[in-house]
Amino acid sequence: MLKFLKQLNSMVGFMKLPKAQKRVVFYSEGPDYWPHLSGLVIELLKITNIPICYISSNKNDPGLQLTSPNYRTFYIADGYPTTVLFANIETDVMVMTMPDLDTYHLKRSKYKVHYVYIQHSLVSLHMVYRSKAFDNFDTIFCAGEHHIKEIRALEKTYKLPAKNLIKHGYGRLDAIREEASNSPKIAREKDTPINILIAPSWGKYGIIETIGQELIEILLTKGFNVTLRPHPQTKKLAGEKIKKILTQHQENPLFQIEMKISSQVSLHKSDLMISDWSGAAFDYAFGLNKPILFIDTPRKVNNPDYEEINIKPIEVSIRSQIGAIISIASIESISESINSLLSTYDDKRQEELGNQMVFNIGKANQVGADAIKVLLSKNL
Repeated sequence: MLKFLKQLNSMVGFMKLPKAQKRVVFYSEGPDYWPHLSGLVIELLKITNIPICYISSNKNDPGLQLTSPNYRTFYIADGYPTTVLFANIETDVMVMTMPDLDTYHLKRSKYKVHYVYIQHSLVSLHMVYRSKAFDNFDTIFCAGEHHIKEIRALEKTYKLPAKNLIKHGYGRLDAIREEASNSPKIAREKDTPINILIAPSWGKYGIIETIGQELIEILLTKGFNVTLRPHPQTKKLAGEKIKKILTQHQENPLFQIEMKISSQVSLHKSDLMISDWSGAAFDYAFGLNKPILFIDTPRKVNNPDYEEINIKPIEVSIRSQIGAIISIASIESISESINSLLSTYDDKRQEELGNQMVFNIGKANQVGADAIKVLLSKNL
């Protein structure tokens, strides 16, 4: 009861703020989404005096620790308080990385609010997300041309109003590249184990949910260093699978687990990523120019009608260009596939492909902050 009352007080405190003191509101589900919002928040604070509020549903969100004269933070846990908050929020612009607005318990406000969606992945918008995931946003920040084509195709197919689409880019990718450029490159010493990062998606066909234990056992037996980086949703929905893997391998010095996907440590120290349909593969490929070995699990399809759009999802079309694909039936020989891929991939080509695919490399936060200023200037 005490926790609930604190949440209610936080919500009431936010609601009592005059609208002029909360012209832009960022909403975050938790710390794993701060990397996608942080650069934009900081840039907006740097170039404007616009009052900004940051609401998170997780008390461990780093965004709650940031301090600035025009920045207020509120911890409001998911559930009844956020349901009430969303339905009654008064602000000019609300920015979030959470799709499915107005579809489930979090609704559009009864007041006039302009909703902006920020990409937290480079994957397609019509296969990986639910069918109406973006229908109720006013502005979509697009990471690449594929997002623009997909949104326009969705609008045409389902006769939806045209949204305001911004050629934004991808702040998470910029941050990875910046950290890589500022970090000394340490070549792996000869005859030391190859560092493998397993960063899969979530869902019943994900690597962890299907062949996780078997795959890790094979890799460790072959002498690879293995870091497992579970998706936050996997931790929620398939925690028992992760526990079994830990029970089996936590004493093995070749095995590590990285539970915080906001961390970049495992990305930088690894030589190769193993993934399935995870958007993390794009971050890795285009942020660090390293190869990905895709295990060909069944596609991650959250919109069963995605083929009506008649656009091949980017995660389908580009896989073989940023790495190699191996079938589930072939994982016993995965060691050979890893060695072959490491000896043949072209890191320069990888970098060029990322530059072609993603808008405004290195400038996403500036472009995004400018776009929000424009929205505010229109007296929404």
